Amino acid sequence: MDITLNGEPRSLANRLSVRQLLVEEGLGERRVAVELNGEIVPRSRHEDQLVTGGDRVEIVHALGGG
Repeated sequence: MDITLNGEPRSLANRLSVRQLLVEEGLGERRVAVELNGEIVPRSRHEDQLVTGGDRVEIVHALGGG
């Protein structure tokens, strides 16, 4: 299945939940904002929201600094 992740084409072997995608990307434990096809996916829905072929996913995480 092909998606666009942060503006880059990406092929995934299976349908994943947003949560599973975050884990695959090494962001499972990070506080991130996820946008799916132009709409924010609340953290409470990350486990249930599926990513499907053709979806556009944007993942943003805050960087700390001083």
